[in-house]
Amino acid sequence: MSRTAAALIIGNEVLTGKVQERNLAALAKVLFGVGMTLRRVVICPDEEEGIADDLNALRASHDVVFTSGGIGPTHDDVTIAAVARAFGRPQVRSPQLEDLLRNHFGGRLTERHLRMADLPEGFRLLGDEPGRWPAVIVDNVYVLPGLPEVFLMKLPLIRRSLETGSTFVSRAVYTHCDEGEIADLLEHLAVDHPRVGIGSYPVWEGRGYSLKLTFDGREQSEVDAAAEALLAALPAESLANPTLCEDS
Repeated sequence: MSRTAAALIIGNEVLTGKVQERNLAALAKVLFGVGMTLRRVVICPDEEEGIADDLNALRASHDVVFTSGGIGPTHDDVTIAAVARAFGRPQVRSPQLEDLLRNHFGGRLTERHLRMADLPEGFRLLGDEPGRWPAVIVDNVYVLPGLPEVFLMKLPLIRRSLETGSTFVSRAVYTHCDEGEIADLLEHLAVDHPRVGIGSYPVWEGRGYSLKLTFDGREQSEVDAAAEALLAALPAESLANPTLCEDS
């Protein structure tokens, strides 16, 4: 069975539209690449009790949870306190993080800066690059910064920590079909190939195709069988040349 993951996006700035969330898509791609299923995403405000409640619900029902946002020295950076609250643990100071902060800020260092070195008891630090801020892990929770430039830097570390050799196999078919035309066919394929996830994604224009069909599973033979069944059921003129398709 696939390992499951959830993401908790934290920040009033996301909920008010002041900042566009950019971390989730990158995280989802990494998780898919290591064979982990992202099952749920929650966005919550910078409120300690609410974060703790959401985190407890997610970590109880998923193998791994990733938080994004609310890490810093200001009054609204309450994620670390919320994680400690969720686990019922005190915060303790990390000597490694304290050294990083002192070296980075030098004479500009304040007590507010140092609070970023206080982490829930039982934390682990992921990362061994000198001078780089590591990712923080508390049991099955990865506590990550919300700033996209920093969040994205952590993803290679996270990917390596999650890799087990069990991955998804994926295949795509590009067509000129309308979803309504092949909805019945897709339903039959889903029944005939229950271990393959079949996705249907229409686009507006300018891509060289109008509908992309994806087939995801654990076994190459099962994925291929589902995709080939689709190809066999469609007339040749309804298929788009994948080399001419502009895709993202």
